[in-house]
Amino acid sequence: MSNTRNTLGDLNNHLFEQLERLNDDEMDEETLEKELKRSEGMTKIAEKIIQNGELAFKTMKHMDEYGHNQGGQVPVMLEIHNA
Repeated sequence: MSNTRNTLGDLNNHLFEQLERLNDDEMDEETLEKELKRSEGMTKIAEKIIQNGELAFKTMKHMDEYGHNQGGQVPVMLEIHNA
């Protein structure tokens, strides 16, 4: 994840990738335990990223509502890029 412009869309992709790893029926118990721990860590970090995104969105919405439109620019973390 060396991309310096990570977005909530990127986060969504990473979470679905982790879900796919957890859904691997051929995974042994030891690997499953590692993936579950990894998932717990990813979940905690994802929650914080989502909270930050919500704050950025609320701030953008508030500024727009009160006439402080930043040139219509969306915060980088809220951008969505087509794959």
